[in-house]
Amino acid sequence: MMRKLITRRRFVSHGSCLGVAVAIAVSEFAKRPKQAWAIEPFDRPKPGRLRLSLAAYSLRDLLKGNRDGWDMFRFVDYCHQLGVPGAELTSYYFPAEVSTEYLNQLKLHCHRLGITVTGGAIANDFCQADPAKVRKDIETTKLWIDRYAILGANVIRIFAGSQPKGDTWESTVARCVEAVDEVGDYAASRGIYLGLENHGGVTAKADGLLEIVRGVKSKGVGINLDSGNFRSTADPYAELAQIAPYAVNAQLKVEMFPNGKQEMADLPRVLRLLSESSYSGWVALEYEAAEPPLEAIPKWVQALKQHLRDMDS
Repeated sequence: MMRKLITRRRFVSHGSCLGVAVAIAVSEFAKRPKQAWAIEPFDRPKPGRLRLSLAAYSLRDLLKGNRDGWDMFRFVDYCHQLGVPGAELTSYYFPAEVSTEYLNQLKLHCHRLGITVTGGAIANDFCQADPAKVRKDIETTKLWIDRYAILGANVIRIFAGSQPKGDTWESTVARCVEAVDEVGDYAASRGIYLGLENHGGVTAKADGLLEIVRGVKSKGVGINLDSGNFRSTADPYAELAQIAPYAVNAQLKVEMFPNGKQEMADLPRVLRLLSESSYSGWVALEYEAAEPPLEAIPKWVQALKQHLRDMDS
């Protein structure tokens, strides 16, 4: 559907053999001509249709440790209160022991309130040099794929990681590609996309993120576009435009950081950029600014609702 890649050897994925597999991958990856890396953007009609969601990470200071009784159920209540139809549920704020019963109760709670679980977020690092640590993160990712599948989420945000000290870029990228391929195939088998986020490290710029995504063969992988995370470029909007055609999820921040300098985001511009790139799907407000979230989020939600209405008119 979206990829035109040359065939390459499937790596060995378990135990100490991962190191040998990565060595093979580096050689094959380096030999591959650049024109063979490129994948086609998703084939979607223009304009894209956008729907509003809220990321649980926006209330991280309340959800961490269940401050003042905040948990995933109360967060879903909050989305309903705001008239936001989607909720992005962050794994960091689930109970330490997550049972199937808990997931089913949360899913039913969302349904009763008319809230769609638009996605999930987990923490991982597929660039680590230690094969055992990469394997652990792969298995953790698969576990959360199963959990989010129960909740009915269609996309999960994942990270790539950072280039380890002393490692080459080629080796780091090849190791990351192999891990993303494996978890991407697993996600596709559950009807879920994995969105690799532009989140610093090897994905600090669009070129690095696209090199990884274009090296992945799995049909279960796309990009999680985070509007506020390109912080080492003079024109983050141009970087976002490069990755938007590959997006399977989008997160909106109210601030941007060209060359690391903080400024307010031009949210209508970001929304237009997504729509004009043919992205259709959820746009999740991920609030990280200084104003207290319970004071700021309702104002930003109303602003985003108006921007979306203006786009549809």
